[in-house]
Amino acid sequence: MVRKTLLALAVASLCTGALAAVTADEAKQLGTTLTPTGAEKAGNKDGTIPEWTGALKAPANFQAGGTKRPDPFAGEKPRLVIDARNAASQADKLTEGTKELLKRYPTMRVDVYPTHRTVGYPAKLVENTQKNATGAKITDGGLGTENVLPGFPFPIPKSGYEAMWNHLLTYKGLTYSAKYDSWNVDSAGTPILATTGEIFYGWPNFDPKKVGVMKETDPFWYLKLFYLGPARRNGEALMVWDSANPLKQGRRAWQYLPGQRRVKLAPDVAYDTPNPGSAGASTYDDAYVFNGAMDRFDFKLVGKKEIYVPYNNYRLTYEAKPADITKPGHINPDLVRWELHRVWVVEATLKEGKRHIYSKRIFYLDEDTWQALASDEYDARGQLYRSGFAYPSFSYDVGAPLLDTQAFYDFSSGAYNITGLFGPYYGAKYANELPEPSFWSPDALAGAGLR
Repeated sequence: MVRKTLLALAVASLCTGALAAVTADEAKQLGTTLTPTGAEKAGNKDGTIPEWTGALKAPANFQAGGTKRPDPFAGEKPRLVIDARNAASQADKLTEGTKELLKRYPTMRVDVYPTHRTVGYPAKLVENTQKNATGAKITDGGLGTENVLPGFPFPIPKSGYEAMWNHLLTYKGLTYSAKYDSWNVDSAGTPILATTGEIFYGWPNFDPKKVGVMKETDPFWYLKLFYLGPARRNGEALMVWDSANPLKQGRRAWQYLPGQRRVKLAPDVAYDTPNPGSAGASTYDDAYVFNGAMDRFDFKLVGKKEIYVPYNNYRLTYEAKPADITKPGHINPDLVRWELHRVWVVEATLKEGKRHIYSKRIFYLDEDTWQALASDEYDARGQLYRSGFAYPSFSYDVGAPLLDTQAFYDFSSGAYNITGLFGPYYGAKYANELPEPSFWSPDALAGAGLR
């Protein structure tokens, strides 16, 4: 019954231009046949996706207050191994990017482990999500939101825009910081350190002190980044704010460059501007698989599929030796855990009159976290150009998915980038309070970035 309902919603979004609001009866599915945040509660008919039963509990070997989270599934073995020889038999469960990697590189493989649905959310977020189901709305053709409480805005989505807003507003905690490495691997297989950085995040819409719905000009995401290496980038800094309606308050970004000794506005830190941190293997709006305003594409909700996606990747995120990760052509498959999960498929097509290096993008959104875990990007000729992947793990001590480990493959150049590797450092430090507003001010970049 749940699948028929979800399929009907997807078909309705494709066949009609108008969107019917979620009814009170539909909303009653949340917490019954659907999880409290909108995923199908039941497992699949083959038994390869289990029923959702609640959040993963911290394993016995985790020390309270620690920042490197042990892998609770470290002893498991793959139930299926996919390589170029048997990829065709699994093609319906592989993204185009995964198929391309298997086709290009004999050393590439997909180790499929038992599926674990590890995610659960705080009670207040669940309560607000229930209210959002019938109260939240998209505005300005899907580009903005209205009447959204701190939670998932559209747990029963009826359009691609609604599904992507769930991705943009997914719960990652209130604030955390981390020191990380980012590596580029060129077409010859040579790894080069792109960035060592210290990053700070804030999600002010989840501040417990905040009451009421998000206003259109309210920021929902703060990012503050200090570059520590390599030597040529030491001292640079970047800050980004994104707001609930980019038409009413567009992205605000600032950079500090040591050579100029001043903070300046950085309007190009958006859309398809090449990201220098990945040596151009990705754009700024590829980060986190997708971020920023949706105004350059039309977003269509295609429906749900069962897809092999990276999941529960504790080992990769905390691997201490980058040389063991950055193999020629692709990430070391020994370190990547793939699982079968249901994902929402969203197709984004470039709008007429708009400019972007991608003509089409396909996003695969995990039903449990609403986070995009994979994407396929196409060039102006309609050829597969790039693919992105997120490698999530669940921070069981704080009840939030950790989504910073990401890879971006450029099939035109044969290069790739992997970022969000915490292994050599302390891991993600969460906090229960947002830093003071002054911490997120442009002036704060200059003093901290001096060298």
